[in-house]
Amino acid sequence: MNVTLDGCVDHQVGIADDETHGFFTRLMDEHHAMLWGRTTYEMMENYWPAVARGDVDAPAAVREWALKLETKPKYVVSLSRSDFPWTNSHRVVGDLRSAVQDLKESAPGGVLLGSGKLATELDRLGLIDEYRFLVHPVIAGHGPTMYQDGLPSTRRLDLISSEPLGNGVIAVHYRRAE
Repeated sequence: MNVTLDGCVDHQVGIADDETHGFFTRLMDEHHAMLWGRTTYEMMENYWPAVARGDVDAPAAVREWALKLETKPKYVVSLSRSDFPWTNSHRVVGDLRSAVQDLKESAPGGVLLGSGKLATELDRLGLIDEYRFLVHPVIAGHGPTMYQDGLPSTRRLDLISSEPLGNGVIAVHYRRAE
């Protein structure tokens, strides 16, 4: 997840450069699948396939992300939509807890979650094992925030790694504390 210093997860306020796209491409390479909510899917479904096809002029790092995203399995949680035509897109059906747990168990290398509201719900269900954030040196001054509706209890996390990027972003990796 991209997050600003004041907790905003609006995709338009962070630093979207070659370095951040390269970071996310490497992260995507390490994981089996992507998991999104319908809103995130709909924000991405027209733009990224066009970049992958070469219909949109984009830097090399952005095109690499798009090409890898095109082939990556994409799972979408939605109650209001059932058709997801983007290559390798699948609807998550049934009980959310069971469906996501089954997906986690069947995905070698894990599943990357990239939707704020869905992340909050999966966190409430205890389904998030690790947290990876790119903390951007930006104060947005507005929302949305990932946990704006709150959690039933505080989450304690153990730091696995932190890595400053050249653009001022800090990549942090946490594991849920036992």
